[in-house]
Amino acid sequence: MRKRPVLTYNILLPIWLLIWFPSWLWLLLIPANYLIDRIVLHWSLKGLDDRNAFCRRATWKICVAGFLSDFVGSALLFGMGILLSSLGSDVAGDIADSLMFDPFGNIGALACALLAVALAGLCIFLLDRRILNASGLDQERARTAALRLALITAPYLFLIPSSLLYR
Repeated sequence: MRKRPVLTYNILLPIWLLIWFPSWLWLLLIPANYLIDRIVLHWSLKGLDDRNAFCRRATWKICVAGFLSDFVGSALLFGMGILLSSLGSDVAGDIADSLMFDPFGNIGALACALLAVALAGLCIFLLDRRILNASGLDQERARTAALRLALITAPYLFLIPSSLLYR
């Protein structure tokens, strides 16, 4: 009886793709994101009467909106990586490889990663503005707070090279 050889594969994932896989990291990410959202929202609402109670009510919705926006941005990155990989040209393959592991390694990959960060930031802005308007803030204050949340909490993690983990 012949034994089959055992094959092992080394799987290297981009850091931003880890958001799709529930793990113990989520136990750190969720409270950290909540805390950052709470701090930025509290800071953005200076001068609002009873801003502590408002932040307590709205922050969890804003945190969920932030995670949904991060999923949108990472889905765009994943889709662009798959599309570029399937094109078959060397240039597209180089961009796809850089996009997955080091966006600073290729100008095309950097442009794609920045586009994904911008898309996620836009989603954060639109969702947070809607949440804050529905929570009772006036249009201008909701727009200002949502803009600050979008700029500060956008997923800049998309730009961190995964090669830093795999050295």
